Amino acid sequence: VQLVESGGGLVQPGGSLRLSCAASGSIFSINAMAWYQQAPGKQRELVATITSGGSTNYADSAKGRFTISRDNAKNTVYLQMNSLKPEDTAVYYCNADVVERDYFKYNYWGQGTQVTVSS
Repeated sequence: VQLVESGGGLVQPGGSLRLSCAASGSIFSINAMAWYQQAPGKQRELVATITSGGSTNYADSAKGRFTISRDNAKNTVYLQMNSLKPEDTAVYYCNADVVERDYFKYNYWGQGTQVTVSS
């Protein structure tokens, strides 16, 4: 199974970006999916999670500005980021709990996508 992220880039403060993460491979189903961020010199931190049923949870720093969503038919998770701040600058990683066709559950990470918020 591979997770491929896209949508990162350079944006001015106050701007928006939409990240996407598509899962492919030997997938039976996907349970929780999540986005994490890792700023330079810092540990990777949870930004938002979404269950297969669509229940969401956000870090305090993301509440009111970021929205996580998913398209189960496309095995894809999204992160809509609005009102971006310089402190949102980080590499963003997606994470997924995947039930493969052998019916075992595995946890996967994407390769990361850089988000830079700067004027």
